[in-house]
Amino acid sequence: MWILYLVLAVILLFLAVILIRTLCFKPTSQPKILNDEIFFDKEQSISALQQLIRCKTVSYYDSSLEDDAEFEKLIKLLPELYPNVFKVCEFKMLPDRALLFKWSGKGNEKPTVLMAHYDVVPVDEASWQKPPFDAVIEDGVLWGRGSLDTKVTFNGVLFAANTLINEGYIPENDIYFAFSGGEEVNGNGAANIVNYFKENGIEPALVVDEGGAVVENVFPGVKAPCAMVGIAEKGMLNLTFSVKSNGGHASSPAPHTPIGILSRACCKVENNPFKMHITKPAAEMFDTLGRHSSFVFRMIFANLWLFKGVLNIICKKSGGELNALLRTTVAFTQSEGSNAPNVIPPRATMTANLRLNPKDTVDSAVEYIRKTINNDNIELIIGSNMNPSRVSQTNCTAFNKVASAVANTWKGCIVSPYLMVQCSDSRHWGVISDKVYRFSAIDLTSEERKTIHGHNEKIRLETACSAVEFYIRLIKSC
Repeated sequence: MWILYLVLAVILLFLAVILIRTLCFKPTSQPKILNDEIFFDKEQSISALQQLIRCKTVSYYDSSLEDDAEFEKLIKLLPELYPNVFKVCEFKMLPDRALLFKWSGKGNEKPTVLMAHYDVVPVDEASWQKPPFDAVIEDGVLWGRGSLDTKVTFNGVLFAANTLINEGYIPENDIYFAFSGGEEVNGNGAANIVNYFKENGIEPALVVDEGGAVVENVFPGVKAPCAMVGIAEKGMLNLTFSVKSNGGHASSPAPHTPIGILSRACCKVENNPFKMHITKPAAEMFDTLGRHSSFVFRMIFANLWLFKGVLNIICKKSGGELNALLRTTVAFTQSEGSNAPNVIPPRATMTANLRLNPKDTVDSAVEYIRKTINNDNIELIIGSNMNPSRVSQTNCTAFNKVASAVANTWKGCIVSPYLMVQCSDSRHWGVISDKVYRFSAIDLTSEERKTIHGHNEKIRLETACSAVEFYIRLIKSC
């Protein structure tokens, strides 16, 4: 009988530990909310954004399709739209459409870099409700390609600086504005700017680029808006699976055709996901947002030592953004075989796009795929790729500056670190700084998020103005 009591006591103690840890898992302090008001010409800021959108700065992987005149048009507009910036700041054009401004401060030991890109992805104009480059305003909404990604932040940075310069403001430290005209095609503009910094011995104390935003319903059990500040981004790998055969007529096939072999490999990969890794960005997000969640989810995130396996199962079954934060993902996106329905292809291929968890590398991911498919007849061809970025610090002044500017611009939001699952120009800066943060200075609904790189991209006017407000606050802290 005493054994039964002992087992019962152990169970009760175990449950008590879980309960106590859950009850103690309460929200931590967020940035202090100030009673500061930010004033600027909102109508003029919207007008400037409209003029940027009207420049068809579309990037293509085939550069012969690009219209150089449209990129030149935008660059020539800048002195007109932001005259104070050009009066005070040094301006350089570096190779590959890279634009670099230097606003000299009272000191140069802790410089800040504010980034954006001014190129946009192509559009299918026939599928848009409004012309994508007319910058139409209707019912408080500005329509146009680039209105979210990322001419809004390009304008936000420069209009904020233009406003502050007009007021006679001088920053405490040098501030650089670094803009790329080829981010959408993984161009070298941002890399060229980083090389300039390296060659001149400039080490940024803070770098801010596009990334997360203020969004809702992105974390289980959390109802408040969440401001997601990326402290790292996943790597990327395009991997092609190739199988050769003798070809032949489809009337007398071998037991396994090239497409059949590839299909089996595809199923093996999808049925055997990469191992889950709770890296620093994900762990800090869980620790921040988990404390604001409902009781059941608080219990899970307060006791990951126990429920890590449960979380893993949930993520593997559901997929989506939460799963992408925790493991390297594989999405099969392209396939190619015969050009006739009755011919067995002499060569068949399929291509997967992998997004690499910070614990993985290009080499380790390829090796995992190789072991998983376990077929020497399948050749793995490594295409364009990049390893995961460096992970930035959060317990530091640089992160606190960003968090404070976010919290005071979007009052009531929860500021949280996270892992960005897309790629951006900010990855280049990891070689010289561990204080690189990815935050697009906008608040987005779920419907608005879907229009990025899609049809009918548009932005609410108050959101576009919030971007300027955010950068004014951030610049004043630098």
